[in-house]
Amino acid sequence: MPGLWYNAHAPEYEQKASRSIIHPFNVRGYSGLTINPYQGCQHRCAYCYATYEWSPEFYDRIYAKSNAPEILERELASWKGTKVDPVMVSSATDAYQPAELRYGLTRKCVQVLQKYKVPYYVFTKSAIIERDLELHAKYRDNCFIVWSVTTCNEQIRRIVEPGTPPAARIFEAIEKFTLAGVPCGVNVDPIMPLVTDSEREIGAVVEACRRAGVKHIFGAMLRLRTDIWDRMKAALALLGVEDGIERYKKLYGFEEPLAASYVACDKDYSKQITGMLEEMVRAGGMKSDFPDHLGTREIDRSCTGQKTILSYVAT
Repeated sequence: MPGLWYNAHAPEYEQKASRSIIHPFNVRGYSGLTINPYQGCQHRCAYCYATYEWSPEFYDRIYAKSNAPEILERELASWKGTKVDPVMVSSATDAYQPAELRYGLTRKCVQVLQKYKVPYYVFTKSAIIERDLELHAKYRDNCFIVWSVTTCNEQIRRIVEPGTPPAARIFEAIEKFTLAGVPCGVNVDPIMPLVTDSEREIGAVVEACRRAGVKHIFGAMLRLRTDIWDRMKAALALLGVEDGIERYKKLYGFEEPLAASYVACDKDYSKQITGMLEEMVRAGGMKSDFPDHLGTREIDRSCTGQKTILSYVAT
């Protein structure tokens, strides 16, 4: 059945033109900018928040926005105002999923961001980003690379996020970046109740981060939505979680059918688990937040021949 996260068939690739690439981004109180060079994702995570009714083939058909670098260049060249917020690469897909090996759109977009001195951060689950290590390393003072790691347990990973590389492979990539001086973080999100919320599970991720030289670790509990819940029910059964469905209903305080809007788990339970993560992070000498070096910057359009205010002052 198309669209199910455990479908073992390789996705189809298709190119399409995009009218715009930079968009406002708002999640959990954070506002900023984002670009998404691809639509759809091959990582097949059961808990994925980017799957909606308008994208029923999210896992099975990957759209490459073939003109993304050119559109990005045009939008930055005509940017209104002199300053720009950090850009998230990407918010609704993984910019370094396998499609990047074929199209290289993320690399080209990052080169455009660097050209205009735009700060950026990347969220990924991939080791493919290693190919761009040198590119990000030369921009280390203006970027932040974040890997999403939910578990170091291979049995869980193969069921819940079968299209992702093993955690050991991801941490190999992370260590290369930290040794190159690139600011790196790990996002333990989502933490899945009854699956990855134990002291052993979270502790394994934190320890792997410490060994790889990660300085920033943060995370959040799984939120449910109708389509996410449908997939998680199947995942709980495949993982053999005893009374998993009923225990989730109790933790999240709902009865089926689940509404389409997001449902968060019990606040006290969430505070207990995220608090445990933060305590482990502090004990390991790391931080539970973003680094301080990213922020709003003066956009540099000198590459287009336009003079900036600073260039006028200098003359």
